[in-house]
Amino acid sequence: MALVPGIELLRRAYEEGYAVGSFNINNMEILQAILQAAEEEKSPVMIQTSQGAIKYAGAAYLAAMVKAGAEQVSVPVALHLDHGDDWKVALQCLRYGWTSLMYDGSHLPLEENIRETRRVVEMAHAVGVSVEGELGRISGVEEQVAVSEREAFFTDPEEAEIFVRETGVDYLAVSIGTAHGLYKGKPDLDFPRLEEIQRRVKIPIVLHGGSGVPEDQIKKAISLGVAKINIDTELRQAFLKTMREKLEENPNQLDPRKVLGPGRDAMVAVVKEKMRLFGSSGKAR
Repeated sequence: MALVPGIELLRRAYEEGYAVGSFNINNMEILQAILQAAEEEKSPVMIQTSQGAIKYAGAAYLAAMVKAGAEQVSVPVALHLDHGDDWKVALQCLRYGWTSLMYDGSHLPLEENIRETRRVVEMAHAVGVSVEGELGRISGVEEQVAVSEREAFFTDPEEAEIFVRETGVDYLAVSIGTAHGLYKGKPDLDFPRLEEIQRRVKIPIVLHGGSGVPEDQIKKAISLGVAKINIDTELRQAFLKTMREKLEENPNQLDPRKVLGPGRDAMVAVVKEKMRLFGSSGKAR
């Protein structure tokens, strides 16, 4: 299938009470694992690239690879820019065919975040591309985004209502207790805050830092309007752990396929597990 706008996937998920997994890629094997899992689970899926991944692999390469992969499957696929905060990168993504952009102005004062996000919304909507905004800061490290626990702050529901109204974003990333990377302890999501945010904004909510969140909390978040859940760390762990094991078994291995292939298979299992947890399995149309 051709790539579809992100809102096409998330609107249905939001209305029907499930979430779409948005999985980060850096290379071909990660993409193949995600798409194989999506096809086998008959699940819609979002493929997302950070600015770091674009710098590493190049926008043209990533776009061509994702488009080629999407054409090989029967499920709907969206290509999303994760944590974009650079206008040049956003324009580059639009030029190469991304169908969803995140503008991350969460480090800015509210009025400036609204102003900059609205500019991205106007530009993206003009060409049929969906936009994710962020309000509140999520702790942890993801690519160039580093936020300490002290710097992190939760999303204010009243500000969220103003932000969504003034920017016109299609979906909103919120800070309710998740973190990028590995958790030091069990996360404790602020569900009353999430419920109040949803009551005010009435659009799909995005949960960043989805790796490692307990299943019961994931299901509760989905019931309160979370329709997009970002997963990166658990894929990296499965990929790298398996490759290390294969190299330890045969340190003289010279065929990268013998290492990358099993790593890819390990990621397929992780993605399928997430799709079943999120309730998106069998939802492809």
